Parts: sequence; C-alpha cells; structure tokens
Amino acid sequence: MISTRQLRYFVEIAESGSFSAAAERLFVAQSALSRQIKELESQLQTPLFERTARQPRLTAAGEAFYPRARNLLGELHKASEMATQVGNGQLGTLRLSHSSTVPMSGRLLQGISSYLQQCPDVSMDIVKLSSEAQLEEIAEGRLEVGLLRLPVLRQREGVRIVPLYSERLLLAVPPDHPLALNKTAIDLAQLKDEAFISIPHPQRGGLSYLSAELCMRAGFFPKAARVMSRKTTQLQLIQAGFGIALLPESMQDIAPANIHFLPLADPDCLSTIALACRQAPTALVEQFCQTLGECL
Repeated sequence: MISTRQLRYFVEIAESGSFSAAAERLFVAQSALSRQIKELESQLQTPLFERTARQPRLTAAGEAFYPRARNLLGELHKASEMATQVGNGQLGTLRLSHSSTVPMSGRLLQGISSYLQQCPDVSMDIVKLSSEAQLEEIAEGRLEVGLLRLPVLRQREGVRIVPLYSERLLLAVPPDHPLALNKTAIDLAQLKDEAFISIPHPQRGGLSYLSAELCMRAGFFPKAARVMSRKTTQLQLIQAGFGIALLPESMQDIAPANIHFLPLADPDCLSTIALACRQAPTALVEQFCQTLGECL
C-alpha cells in the first residue's frame, strides 16, 4: 500500500530536480530515499523517473502521477489541520439555546461576541427553548449549550449546570398602572392583590417559580391574571394591561418602551442565569464555556 512518506518523497524529488537535493531537504539519507521510490514504483508497476547521468526526469507515468500526489498531500495536510482545530475547539458549529427570559443582549451578547472574535472559524446556531427542553436536548445530544434561569426543578442525567451571574429583579407594570409613577422602591407585600401574568408550573422551575417563591416569602401567593405566559410574550401582555410581573433587569433591553420597570425594596430579589452542557463536553463546548465565564 502506498504510504504518505513515499508520496512526499516522490513529490520532493520531482520539485527539487534531484535525489540528493530532495534527501537534503527532507533530512534523510539518499539511499533511504531511493529505496522508498523503488518500492513505490514496484507497487505502481511502472517507473516514475528516468535515471540519467545528470538528473532524474519524470516518465509519462510520473508526469501523470505528480499533480495527483501533490494534491493528495495537500488535502491530507488540510484534513490534519482541521482535525487539530476541531480537537482543540477552534473549528465547528456550536448549537446554543436560551430561555425566553434570557435575552441575547447586554453582557451575555458581549460575551458571545468576544468568544467568536477569539475563535473566527467557529459558527453558532442559536435557538430559543424552555429550560426543560434545553436540558432534554442536551442530554440527547441534539444541543450543546443552554442558557437558562435557575432554579431547575428536574435535572437530567449527564447534564451539568453552572451558574454564570445574577441580576436584579424589577417590577414590570403597564403604562397606566397606579404604581407606574411610583418614586420609591416597591415592597413585595404591596403586590398581594395584583394580577401576575406568570405563575409557576408544578413541574417547571425558572423565573416564574422564583417569582412565586419571593412572593410567598412576603406572605402571599401571586394571583393569576386572566391571560398568562411564561415566554417573552409576557412583555406584550404587561403592555396591554393584563397584569404585572417580576422580570430580570436585562428584559428591559427587549421590552416595549412604555412598560415601566420599578426597583424592588428587597435586595435579595435576584435571578441567576446558568449555563447547561454535557458532563463531558467537547473541546468546542469547553472553550466556549471558559471564554464566556471569563467575559462575564
């Protein structure tokens, strides 16, 4: 079977014009070089060089073999480089998802931008999924990275969750709400009679679960509005006057301009964004996680 060494030796002789020059450039003995070429010619069952007193010349078979051998070596080099880049997490497509309450804005978007600048041969495929769907997709190998809000109630085997950073929760109210012009921080106890457009699902965590937990600490369970949503559409529901919600500070980046965001008096009203990936991630995912963590 033809070896890459034989191809490399053949191409070097063809380009340098002599066995001695090729041996010198390859740092091998001329006898070893000649032996490899003889073995190559034996396998091909045809001579590739005409041995003359002055310098070897390519035979017709050698002329035909040369460009293809050179291309094969070039493709092998490209394949080797690609494998190294993929293995080091420098090349590939990263499949990432985020919850609807984790907007692609602010520091998170800056972190992703910084990562892509450091890894110019990596592309990203971003979709929006619920926290539960993200964990399932990661566990099944259809997704590599998820960005979600804690708490997560149902962990998936083989998936690790790493907190990234926390941000303030704010009270979001419609433009004509009595609290819209409030000049002081809101105490959660003031909201016991308000209609919340998002209350927790029995088997789901995330922002709605956290909001309900904070309200219960203040002595009440949030009253459900007539129209509810756990998605980004809750911004439109608030704007339309269906109710209020506790939303993370970053949601201001994507909210309609006339929604009012008010500070909360309790400094512990914080929401944490976390990153989810496989317990044994690929180099591509590991590189992303490390870079994003450093940026945040």
